[in-house]
Amino acid sequence: MKFKIPPPLVMVIFGGLMYLLDRFLPVGEFDFFGRKWMLYFLAILGLLVMVFALFQFARAKTTTNPFNPEKANNLVSHGIYGYTRNPMYLGMLLFLIAFGLHLGNAFNTLLAAGFVYYMNHFQIKGEEVALTKKFGKKYQLYCKAVRRWF
Repeated sequence: MKFKIPPPLVMVIFGGLMYLLDRFLPVGEFDFFGRKWMLYFLAILGLLVMVFALFQFARAKTTTNPFNPEKANNLVSHGIYGYTRNPMYLGMLLFLIAFGLHLGNAFNTLLAAGFVYYMNHFQIKGEEVALTKKFGKKYQLYCKAVRRWF
């Protein structure tokens, strides 16, 4: 696998772009009742999703390194991985959406969608190729049963 940007850094970069967009784009500001509680909920949910995913990888004694998915010892397909194939990335997306709510600029949803596109194109597809080579039919059946994000 060729060099890629670590996914947490990708999240920070997109968060920085969201901040810049909010500061320099004079339109798109919004507010609504419950916005603060919704952003707390999404941030906590994102954290929980990532923690559960990491716990399941640790329990299965397999790698969490996104640059070497071929080193995975086990295919984790239960628990939170029974609902999403990429819960760590989903948790990062929930953080970005929460940050967008904090900033209060509707155009930040475009950057959150950009994060999903970037992760699908530059990270997840490579992981899927490596995992298909490693686990074959078992991984292909898992991909058919469980969606990438939700």
